[in-house]
Amino acid sequence: MATKTRERPAAVTLTPAAEQRVADLMAKAPEDAIGVKLSTPRRGCSGLAYSVDYVSEEQGFDEKIETPGGTFYIDGASVLYLVGSVMDWVEDDFSAGFVFENPNAKGACGCGESFMV
Repeated sequence: MATKTRERPAAVTLTPAAEQRVADLMAKAPEDAIGVKLSTPRRGCSGLAYSVDYVSEEQGFDEKIETPGGTFYIDGASVLYLVGSVMDWVEDDFSAGFVFENPNAKGACGCGESFMV
């Protein structure tokens, strides 16, 4: 009897606007880019920040999400801080950027630059 393996949900859900932004980024990506990667480097007064960059090499523990416009990676060391998050792309008259709804964040700094878990 074959054992069925249940596919686990992605750590981060991308909204349609975020998926479109990944597609826009990949359309003008450097030649060696294989996707866009989300990580949480230590930065700011609360400890961790969100960082989205082009990636040219796949790492063994990275989570990989296929989107219509390209591959979206999540840094393997950051996944635990991001499980259950929703990533959106928001633009208004004065700013544009990725916005994160992260159920793991216990607080953020006043300027919104960083968060803590």
